Amino acid sequence: MTSGFPSRWGLYGDYYDGMAITPRITVEVPVLGIGNGPADYQALGRYVDALRRPEGLHLTLLHLGILADFSAEVERWTRGATPAAAAPRRTVAWLEELPDLEGFSATADTLIRLGGGRVAGLEVAVPERVRLYQVSLVGALHELLDQLLVDNIDDFILGSRALGFRYPRWTPHIAIGKPKAGTTGGTLQIAPLEIGLGGSRIRNRRFLPAPDEG
Repeated sequence: MTSGFPSRWGLYGDYYDGMAITPRITVEVPVLGIGNGPADYQALGRYVDALRRPEGLHLTLLHLGILADFSAEVERWTRGATPAAAAPRRTVAWLEELPDLEGFSATADTLIRLGGGRVAGLEVAVPERVRLYQVSLVGALHELLDQLLVDNIDDFILGSRALGFRYPRWTPHIAIGKPKAGTTGGTLQIAPLEIGLGGSRIRNRRFLPAPDEG
């Protein structure tokens, strides 16, 4: 896995209004291009407010969240059998061993609302191999949690605030801004767009401790 590049406003969890914040760890793929050029992406501004900068766009495959929060949840769930101080080392080693996903092309023709309606995103139709890769990540997460002595793993995953699973079914999407002020409704059909996406990477990898640091 290759690491992502930093971003000023917090698309990568680094800074918000100039203040450092705790980074979130995800497995994602970067967006390399939308449509036939920058104008096609900028045109989406007619449908959303606060259109995000194109260099920060990404599609999340697996959200691990803030490592300290995830580790604390594991400690609580296992009633101390896996201390929060031990979980990061095992988790980082697990992340480093994940297989890579090669870049791919996808399409989008629907705008959806995310985050309780606060975020606008493109729902992305991805190739089957990408869906299979995402399923394999969830399977690998099950294996990690088993190693961390978590029981009732599905209940842990769906209840974890750090992991952030809101629904059992994965909806591939790219967050691009905020819903247009005054608009309602869940989805909006738009002209189809071709999307180029790069290979998988670990977001905020540079903030992870070394696997042997504990």
